Amino acid sequence: MKRVLSLMFLASTAMAQVTPADENTKSDIRYNLNESGSHYVKMTFTNQAWFRFNESNPGTTVLGDPKGTTFDIGLRRTRMQLFGQITDGLFFYTQFGMNNFNKLNAFPAYNTNGTLSNRKIGAFFHDALGEYEVYRKGTSFVRFGGGLTILNGLSRFSQPGIATIMTMDVPLFAQATVDQTDQFSRKLTAYSRGQIGPVNYRLGVSDPFPVETSGLVPPPIGLNSTFAQRKASKQFQALLIYNILDTEDNTTPGYMAGTYLGKKEIFNIEAGIISQKNATWRTEGSDTLYNNMTLWSVAAYLDIPLNNQKAFSAYLGYFSTDYGKGYLRYNGVMNPATATSRTIAGVSGNHGNAFPTFGTGSVIYAQAGYKLKEGLLGRKGTLMPYASLQYADYDRIQDGMDVYSAGINWLIKGHNGKFTLNWENRPLYKPGSVANELSKDGRRSSFTLQYQVSI
Repeated sequence: MKRVLSLMFLASTAMAQVTPADENTKSDIRYNLNESGSHYVKMTFTNQAWFRFNESNPGTTVLGDPKGTTFDIGLRRTRMQLFGQITDGLFFYTQFGMNNFNKLNAFPAYNTNGTLSNRKIGAFFHDALGEYEVYRKGTSFVRFGGGLTILNGLSRFSQPGIATIMTMDVPLFAQATVDQTDQFSRKLTAYSRGQIGPVNYRLGVSDPFPVETSGLVPPPIGLNSTFAQRKASKQFQALLIYNILDTEDNTTPGYMAGTYLGKKEIFNIEAGIISQKNATWRTEGSDTLYNNMTLWSVAAYLDIPLNNQKAFSAYLGYFSTDYGKGYLRYNGVMNPATATSRTIAGVSGNHGNAFPTFGTGSVIYAQAGYKLKEGLLGRKGTLMPYASLQYADYDRIQDGMDVYSAGINWLIKGHNGKFTLNWENRPLYKPGSVANELSKDGRRSSFTLQYQVSI
């Protein structure tokens, strides 16, 4: 009982103790289980509030009303983590929270009287796992674990540490099966992860969720590939990262930093893959055909300090995304709209701020940011402008797809307290000159102010 009361008191006052187990302890909510601090329990909290103006896709409606533009307020992410090193070998990690909470977050579920359903939804366990360390020598280690986890094989942005994102949001195409056969990118997985010299590895076998449990009615089988409702199989994944300079933090499974703001000197080369047999299906004539899903990427990541406490961060990656013939999925982050009067055959959800985010083909993604000197604004922190580009060559899109983003972070206290102002420009599409393909039909923009508080 005394230990429980002590934990509650220390958490409420955010008292910190510098320990060799964690570099960032001055503002931690942490309770040490031994005198050295190598055994501990830690809690974190992150909230990202969005204030957004969006130019709507053609035909967009909000609860039946046509809307050329929208302004909405929402919570992009609200998360709490509780994790700790219980003994030298035993580690646990949990994360609880919600995502994409705006006034339409319950849509499209309705009550029997035709009104929108209960808005008190969405909070759930994102992660719940345990792992055991079987080998440790210096910075090298090998761990085995299992449970509900975001750890996977495709890339660093497939398992992002959301509190440290440099751009306002992550490139969602890298979370390849999000809310289709996973739970907001998390899967039930048995895995091994470790650091062997300069090489960091993650290996996993996942048991994907049935697409029927995604919360939406799965699309009927047809000409284009969609996630299959039969012949479920396991998913295999691997990610290898070669650390040329400093070694990245390995405290939690998955979760890789967006930028260290010059606190580390990182240059990595990575390669990853996700593979699943019979992941999708489609029809060809009277036959039902199953497709293997094979997703792989190669990338380089640079995050280094510069003179006068400045820093530079950059990422360049190539992704090959084979979901099966004809696969194409629109997605709109925290979509401010509900429907459209201008549907496009062969796709769904093309309203609001959506664009073809996932598809069979390939993607090139790049981002870069420059942190200005510490104390640029005195006690109010500093600034970090950035830009990103996503270019997708999906099979069903003529002439490719490009999405631009540019913005600036006001780092009041690093990632713990920051404002981000972001502009995004995305393409629009209409039925193309070739059957089952889409061609460009103009562009739209959105402007978002994010306020992040994290501890």
